Amino acid sequence: MRVSAWLHQQLPQVWTSRGLLAWLLRPVSWVHLVLLTVRGLIWRMGWRQAHRLPVPVVVVGNVVAGGAGKTPLTMALVQHLQQRGWRVGVISRGHGRKTHDTRAVMPDSLPTEVGDEPLLIRQKTGVPVWVAALRAEAGRGLLQAHPEVNLLVCDDGLQHWALARDLEICVMDERGVGNGWLLPAGPLREPWPRPVDLLLHTGPNGLPDGFQAQRQLAPMAYDGQGRSLALSTLIGQPVDAVAGLARPTAFFAMLRAAGLQLQHTTALPDHFDYAHGAPAATGRPLLCTEKDAAKLWQHQPQALAVPLVLTPEAAFWQALDQRLAEKPFR
Repeated sequence: MRVSAWLHQQLPQVWTSRGLLAWLLRPVSWVHLVLLTVRGLIWRMGWRQAHRLPVPVVVVGNVVAGGAGKTPLTMALVQHLQQRGWRVGVISRGHGRKTHDTRAVMPDSLPTEVGDEPLLIRQKTGVPVWVAALRAEAGRGLLQAHPEVNLLVCDDGLQHWALARDLEICVMDERGVGNGWLLPAGPLREPWPRPVDLLLHTGPNGLPDGFQAQRQLAPMAYDGQGRSLALSTLIGQPVDAVAGLARPTAFFAMLRAAGLQLQHTTALPDHFDYAHGAPAATGRPLLCTEKDAAKLWQHQPQALAVPLVLTPEAAFWQALDQRLAEKPFR
């Protein structure tokens, strides 16, 4: 097994407690802390200036390595903000893409060109989506092409200090902050607690603050030809599942909770490129996440993508609307 694959499987287990391996990695996390402290000092002292865009920017992110529901929340945010009259655009780094330029995400873009998550957001919401290594460059490109947009949502940008933001939303799942240590001894990308405008939990955890959201699978799945199928029709027969996520086992657990019998599961690293090895056809239905679908369908168009639905509590939306109303937007 490759070292990267081993780390992908083992580190999330290490981060749940302060065991021997976590302690052995602790000195490296101290180096991480020093680098974060120096980086923060550079920005606080004004030696580098954050880029401010001419419209409000809402950043969605997390402080824990791995998926916590940022992309589903981004899509839910877009829908909510549109209902409140905002004309929304989305910007992202486009993690996992092989290009390095600033570009628009089109419905028929390739994941290797724009990233799997920005492509999913564009296809599901229909709003303008742009990607760039510097999110401010993505924002400028988007606003130039779409001057009607009056609010930007930045997907996964909590630690991207080069972009000035008007509101920060942090997403956490049932892991909370794990063992509370910084990478690589723990799951934290930066020390916690830190100030954020809104904290949303997508699973039960021991943290006292924040709002709650329900995360569940949609009742329908669909394949690369656009054909849909109720998940309930698969109950009672063996199926396979594949996921290229930070925590693929969470997807498998949700399928089992829906009553499905998983014959074989394939857990792959986050943003996995299926050109490097798609699961072999077995004759059984193959289930995947929406994030994996565009890449997997190039090799197995019959694979069934199962959407993930994130539903924050009403109080979260009320708090969001209140904070947006309080901001002195230009």
